[in-house]
Amino acid sequence: MRKKPTIELRTSPHAHAGDDVVRIMRNVVYALLPICAFTVWQFGLSALALILIVTATSLGSERLFNRLSDKPNSLGDWSATITGLLLALTLPPGFPLWMGAVAGFIAIALGKALFGGLGMNALNPALIGRAFVQAAFPVAITTWTPALFEGRFTSFIPSTLTPPFLQAPAIADWVQSVRVDAFSGATPLAMQKFEGVQADILDLLLGTTAGSAGETSALLILLCGLYLAARRMLDWRIPIMVLLGAALTAGLFYLIDPSRYPDPAFVLCSGGLMLGAWFMASDMVGSPVTPLGVVVYGLLIGVLTVVIRLFGGLTEGVMYAILLGNAATPLIDQLTQPRVFGARRASK
Repeated sequence: MRKKPTIELRTSPHAHAGDDVVRIMRNVVYALLPICAFTVWQFGLSALALILIVTATSLGSERLFNRLSDKPNSLGDWSATITGLLLALTLPPGFPLWMGAVAGFIAIALGKALFGGLGMNALNPALIGRAFVQAAFPVAITTWTPALFEGRFTSFIPSTLTPPFLQAPAIADWVQSVRVDAFSGATPLAMQKFEGVQADILDLLLGTTAGSAGETSALLILLCGLYLAARRMLDWRIPIMVLLGAALTAGLFYLIDPSRYPDPAFVLCSGGLMLGAWFMASDMVGSPVTPLGVVVYGLLIGVLTVVIRLFGGLTEGVMYAILLGNAATPLIDQLTQPRVFGARRASK
């Protein structure tokens, strides 16, 4: 007797792109590797150690919470690896390693495990870890070191190996010993905000300035982000809207007073805006899903970033702007729901 074919009934969508979480996450790691390599080239052993320690702590914390919650091992989905890499890239290259380990643990514990794991976190885990250490260690998080200093592959930045709860050595004395000229200890954002000195755009594109470990080369980050967009591993509308919102807001203030406010090109290429736009704001879990929602979400982050930079007490605003955007995502999705085909819009 001929066996009858089985009919399988499923809900939409019926057509799939063939991508799964593991493949997407793995490609994000691939896109981050050139940025990590450039970071090591810029800052040497200290940057390499920071990336390894923060990532290892994130992976270890993920495994720990898997055991505590009796869940299967989730290290194979690459999400904890991405959290560790992104978190390390947002920290100063000379950040003490024990503080980096604390940041990695907090990122997984409060940013991911507390919400139930992958796909359930309301906020970006890497930024949760970064926000915690910014509040807990304000001096270390704002201590910068020069790029491409002599001896970076043979010795550590002194603050890197600082024991827990002890004060780090003075950076000023070390800077003189590594033969770096004209290093003020400030990032381009700090120099522009407090001294009115705007860094050269080419330096910001190529990454020859001081700053967080992986945020200095805007051009490299852009190319890595475009790789993900070309592979359809992220919604390209989100980073474009973030950059557009920042450019329009910065352009408005620049037209009002060019002597006081930076031009849009400087705003786009400086600080962590490029890294945040392409690799953090585009997080699939914390961003809206409606077509209009992603536009509103991206513009909101771009506008908030510039407003915090120009009028807040901090020189950088990307982290808080993205976290606020994550928090607003459920409301944005609710307010931007498209009309169901054939149905009337609800009356106000």
